[in-house]
Amino acid sequence: MVTDTTTPARAEHEPHPVPRKRRRGELGSLKRLLIHLGLIVFAMVMIYPLLWMLSASLKPIDQIFSDPSLIPRSLEWSNYTEGWNALPHPFHQYIFNSMIIVAGAIVGNLVSCSMAAYAFARLKFPLRGMLFSVMLASIMLPIHVVIIPQYILFNNLGWINTFWPLIVPKLLATDAFFIFLMVQFIRGLPRELDEAASIDGCSYWGTYLRVIMPLCTPALATTAIFTFIWTWNDFYSQLIYIRDIDLQTVPLALRLFLDAQGQSNWGAMFAMSIVALGPIFGFFLAGQRYLVRGIATTGIK
Repeated sequence: MVTDTTTPARAEHEPHPVPRKRRRGELGSLKRLLIHLGLIVFAMVMIYPLLWMLSASLKPIDQIFSDPSLIPRSLEWSNYTEGWNALPHPFHQYIFNSMIIVAGAIVGNLVSCSMAAYAFARLKFPLRGMLFSVMLASIMLPIHVVIIPQYILFNNLGWINTFWPLIVPKLLATDAFFIFLMVQFIRGLPRELDEAASIDGCSYWGTYLRVIMPLCTPALATTAIFTFIWTWNDFYSQLIYIRDIDLQTVPLALRLFLDAQGQSNWGAMFAMSIVALGPIFGFFLAGQRYLVRGIATTGIK
């Protein structure tokens, strides 16, 4: 008896099944593509107001709100020159005033918040846990709760219409968010470094200055960037404490372009708003690398 061992011809033409790993790779690529498309759409939605403001700063006043296009029909560069000199002082005077306040706030937060964070993270003292909880609870207090007693205090000190109410509180570690940020970062540093510094003869101050602070560069950079942005954009506190036109800052100067009873100079205001964004973008781009490291490593043990 002869057995036929030949394979049917149609079997040679049957399609091979797609490997499972290949299908998973295709699904993963499609998922990543959809995620990136969603992020691009979200980024365009977020950046649209900035693009509109840039476009409005280059349009004539009668086309700012009537023409929805982001591409101006004609470039009105005079908005920048007019806005720079439209106020009682050239606009660089208000930028200089803001820089003074921002510099004082950054130095104050870096020094005071880092010292408080080092104490909470490394030192042992009575009621440390309770004081840390009170500090965290102060984050929930809105500024409107404390602004009246602060105003009375600074008025009694004769500091109204000066920069001191905007700088001195930063020297007293009043920003609990930055203290908590640095505490979490310092807790992630090995305690063996403190012990080694103590063996070498370093006191608490020496350990703080020579060991902890150099390692906290990402957290310090994050504090500096956020302090810069929040202080530069602060309108409420500066409006309350500063009255003299010679001491007014960028947010207050931008408000001067708007007239509730007459015609507002929208073109000049949008032009100076673009100018006011320049220091923020520059400072952020300069410290972006440290900002990402500071946020990513905070709290990691």
